Amino acid sequence: MDWQIIDRFLIGESWVDSQIGRHLRNLCIDIGPRWAGTPPERKAAEYIRDAMSANGLKSAMLEEFPLNTWSYDSASLSVAGTSIQLDILPFNHCAAIDVESPLIDVGFGTDREIAALRAQLSGAVVLMNLAFEQFAVPVHHGARLQAISDAGTAGAIVIETKDGRRMEYHNGADWRLPGYQPGALPTVATSREHGAVLRAAARDNASVRLQVDSRRFKATGTNTVTDLVGDRWPEETLVLAGHHDTVIDAPGGNDNASGTVTVMEVARVMQSMVDELGVRPGRTIRFATWSAEEQGLQGAYAHVAKHWPTGASGAAAPLPRLNINLDELSTSSVKGLVLTFPHLRDLVQEQLDNMGGDYRCHVMAQMDANSDHFPFARRGIDASICWRWRFAQRHPDSEFHHEPGDTIDKVRPRELHEYVAFLARLLLRLSLVDPQDWPENPNTPESIEQRLRDEIAQVVRVN
Repeated sequence: MDWQIIDRFLIGESWVDSQIGRHLRNLCIDIGPRWAGTPPERKAAEYIRDAMSANGLKSAMLEEFPLNTWSYDSASLSVAGTSIQLDILPFNHCAAIDVESPLIDVGFGTDREIAALRAQLSGAVVLMNLAFEQFAVPVHHGARLQAISDAGTAGAIVIETKDGRRMEYHNGADWRLPGYQPGALPTVATSREHGAVLRAAARDNASVRLQVDSRRFKATGTNTVTDLVGDRWPEETLVLAGHHDTVIDAPGGNDNASGTVTVMEVARVMQSMVDELGVRPGRTIRFATWSAEEQGLQGAYAHVAKHWPTGASGAAAPLPRLNINLDELSTSSVKGLVLTFPHLRDLVQEQLDNMGGDYRCHVMAQMDANSDHFPFARRGIDASICWRWRFAQRHPDSEFHHEPGDTIDKVRPRELHEYVAFLARLLLRLSLVDPQDWPENPNTPESIEQRLRDEIAQVVRVN
């Protein structure tokens, strides 16, 4: 292998003939919001499959799966006896509710605050800060909402942390819990500014009228899957993937057209390497884009269950050597890779050192369930994400997240070019590591579930 020639080709091809701009326009503008299970999401999956095939990846296909999904027709919030409509945005998969009930301010929803107000909570609507209480041990908002639900409340209004009456779609449960998690009780967000109005109303012992007309139902989600078959150990796989769906009403520029387009471009560049240089990866590289990341990671879970099921018979195929998940790549420039488990750290860092560029490999302190690497990690498969916004040096405008402002202008195409070159070079190197030099994976689904039970009370470290 002449790495100088190969690296020059991969870096150059990440710019020459790049389709980043075209893909971004098609996903974010022509198709737009891509809530999983809707026609636009299906259209996005078909577009990705067709683009992969047009670039020579003839194995590109769609994988459908049954989806637990949700929609709402209307939502309103007002202080009883007034006509002022307050800002409201239902949490994802919020159950329907139509009540007029006393409003009780539970502060940050800590155990201490809930205990002090427990006698007033039955049948009430509570007002809670989404943020953590200062200086206290941070508790996931899903656990706080569960405690509020257990106290018999009718619903919850959560105060958004953003300024300017901006709100984003949130999820009401901790995704580290097993199974479908729609949230413990009907929950909506209100803006920081209108949260102050509601705080004043709660001090005056006011009631609120809270209405959400919503429904949960079954639909079909669509993943895309493309294999670039290896020529030495074709039965072994590396998986590069990112989700193509968005929350409702969001064009999803950063979250996650940035990751989707990068998956597509790495596949194109590596197929061009095969076609023009005759260099093929040693292991098979699977390029995938997932549906329903925003709905509990259901697309990635479905793919893992289909191809590497657990049970007495074991896996249907060898477990992937590594999954690299791409999510919100325009929040920060490429810095390296973050692993879920530590045993591959030295191997990955060796490949990064060989590439130059001072890329670093790190290991997460806890299992992070906030993106599509998690279903792989939960299965005991080595999984990783790029070292980006959740860890260091986040771009200021990447705060537009799960909201209509996450538009195409939030994407930094020049940084995506660097990601494409970085990932193509790393994947090729990892694909050529001899199996006997690859560290053994000590994880099992059982050991992972025990680790999750041990960590469930902890908030995942973000830097």
